[in-house]
Amino acid sequence: MRAIVQRVSSASVTVDNEVISSIGRGLMVLVGIGRDDTASDIETLTKQILSLKAFSDESTGTMWKKNVKDIDGEVLCVSQFTLFANTSKGKPDFHRAMASGPSRDLYGSFLKRIGELYRPEKIKDGRFGAMMDVRLTNEGPVTFTLDSRKFEYVDQPPAQVPSKSTAGAVKKGGAGESEKAAAARAES
Repeated sequence: MRAIVQRVSSASVTVDNEVISSIGRGLMVLVGIGRDDTASDIETLTKQILSLKAFSDESTGTMWKKNVKDIDGEVLCVSQFTLFANTSKGKPDFHRAMASGPSRDLYGSFLKRIGELYRPEKIKDGRFGAMMDVRLTNEGPVTFTLDSRKFEYVDQPPAQVPSKSTAGAVKKGGAGESEKAAAARAES
């Protein structure tokens, strides 16, 4: 299960020229459901969303100190199957997304659970499967990508990129010096 989470000062969803949901300050959450997602993914993602420290502590001005519950904010959720698109060949392929029927049920469970963990009246929704116009004012802009599954790339340390002046050069005794070179230098 994936989510694009945006910190907003306001957001709304319109269907057939009618605003069906709107929020003030809080989070706009686009939710994608993968074909293998389960209730466990719901539990993980809802907790990630509600604990995300996307807001500043206004009393101190310190950034990244408060979550949506701390500021008594609202959450507008919209189902977004395109978050599971494979675009490697140009044309989007949605085989990684869950089929519409089971996805509707899991999305309903997601909405129920996020309401249970926060307050149901603070959780708003679009209309599952409808063509929607989503409008928002992103504060910052601040946008996060969350995923209920842990992928390899998340745990990889950043690659070390050598500068032009040190590329190819190894200082004596430096980290790139081989044991053989270090031993030869020590003997001389």
